[in-house]
Amino acid sequence: MPSEPGGPHPDGDRAPQVLVAGAGPVGLTLAHELARRGVRVRVVDRAAGPATSSRALALHPRTLELCHQMGLADALLERGRRVTHFTLHLRGRELIRFNTNYTRLPTAYPFSLMLDQVHTEEVLRTRLAELGVRIEWGVELRDCVTEGPHVAVRLGHGDRTAELTVPWLVGADGSRSTVRKRLGLRLVGDATQTWLNADVVLDVDLPPDSNHLVHTGSGSVLLVPFPESGKWRAVDTEYARYDRGGERGDGPEVVRRRLAEALSRGLGRPVAVAEPTWVSVFRVQQRMITAMRAGRCFVAGDAAHVHSPASGQGMNTGMQDAVNLAWKLAQVVRGEADEALLDTYAAERVPVGGRLLSSTRKATALVALRNAAAPVLMPVGLTALRALGPVKRRVEHRFMAGLSGLALHYADSPLSSAPPSSPQRLGRRGAGVEPGHRVGCTARDAARHPGWWALRQALADPRWTLLHFSQSAAERTSEEGDLTFLVERFGRAVRVHEVHPGGRSRSNGGAIPDPGGVLRRTLGVPAGGYALIRPDGYLAAKGPRATADTLTAALRAVHLLSDVDAPQLPTSTPA
Repeated sequence: MPSEPGGPHPDGDRAPQVLVAGAGPVGLTLAHELARRGVRVRVVDRAAGPATSSRALALHPRTLELCHQMGLADALLERGRRVTHFTLHLRGRELIRFNTNYTRLPTAYPFSLMLDQVHTEEVLRTRLAELGVRIEWGVELRDCVTEGPHVAVRLGHGDRTAELTVPWLVGADGSRSTVRKRLGLRLVGDATQTWLNADVVLDVDLPPDSNHLVHTGSGSVLLVPFPESGKWRAVDTEYARYDRGGERGDGPEVVRRRLAEALSRGLGRPVAVAEPTWVSVFRVQQRMITAMRAGRCFVAGDAAHVHSPASGQGMNTGMQDAVNLAWKLAQVVRGEADEALLDTYAAERVPVGGRLLSSTRKATALVALRNAAAPVLMPVGLTALRALGPVKRRVEHRFMAGLSGLALHYADSPLSSAPPSSPQRLGRRGAGVEPGHRVGCTARDAARHPGWWALRQALADPRWTLLHFSQSAAERTSEEGDLTFLVERFGRAVRVHEVHPGGRSRSNGGAIPDPGGVLRRTLGVPAGGYALIRPDGYLAAKGPRATADTLTAALRAVHLLSDVDAPQLPTSTPA
């Protein structure tokens, strides 16, 4: 270990403002988002070093959008494989091939990216090192207690321990989280089936741009492609049945033979299976906690909710937890927001965990396919579905909405607001993006419209994004004083952009061109109005008039403090 667990912080003389326990994808994402906002962060992990075995595999579209904002998407895309289909097989027949349908979910990433978690973590660690943060391996958080404005923690390395205090603590330390246990937060739910994961090379003629669900008679095997040619993740839902049948154990040769038999039976042709490079037997769990904060301590990822791997949501949900918490915590630490902002973390993410439990239970039932009638009913129902194009596309849309994370919204969040007379307040669906919903576009939109391209770049700024839509030079001149006032008061936390057909901005942002008013209509903002977008890309508020008073009220409603009111802390400027 580079230093005593309670000794000088190895990244410098200044004490950390946030201690993160856990250096998996959740802890690394959290640390990254804190560090790029100028927050001093320390990351410890009980493991001796980075993981080398396979774990999570899929990065879904919403997570990739957040990775774009973090500046990591290109590095991940270079390493991964894009998957755009889901295929069902039974007794040698391809029953149906579902396509992706993002027509109502515009995104620049209309696919799932298959990438070994080992490589996702490597990309995050590399960027963290560039930000001056390195992981302290072999350092275990053994205890934590909230004490007023600090958290007392005990760190250990072998038989050595040290006690220290930190302003904030986040437990991203997995399903057996020490932080969660010490805070008295209990996972509730159930554990049902026993499944097996195996990473194997297969000699099989299946398209690698699809996940494949192979019905084997009494269960199923889900095949997920790795970036490497011929390599697949096999999720065997029949492990418990085999185990009860007398052939016990999960040794490589036993697993290889079982998979070869099951896949050959389901695909109707011989399938050669190499000895697996990694095998994991696990109980399918569906558990979550009902609180994610206790005083100055938080939990995120598997420490807060554990799901079935059937839809590949665990790592994605955890990384989204981390982003949600990081920007809020950073603004409080930097004195840019009132501490009440932190209450919105649980208010937004606990319901997400609940909805996810429901959807993953359905996905688990679909993947397991243990209904005795399935072999008879599936071919009939899916043949009819395949013949009904519009119905099939609706099914594909619903499937993508649940899997991709793009339909996730915070419409009921305390941070989502609309003017009193707006259609949303009156119970009607309003024009354009509604507060609490994601602001997104396709890659084609960004390539064809300079406003969308500029907005995508603007959303990579770690601050809030405030768009002011002026349509004439006269409007810009009359409202320039209001925007200058806003920049002077909230410039550390908010970046202001004038959106208009042309011209230069004199605010602290940059002019965003909007030929044809495409951005304004998509967001549903009238000329002279404004749109306030959160650091994670969700619309917080919009209104018809962008005066100094209305904009100040909108910013204070999301707990932001003006530079006049905020304590002046010696922190660096956001990247």
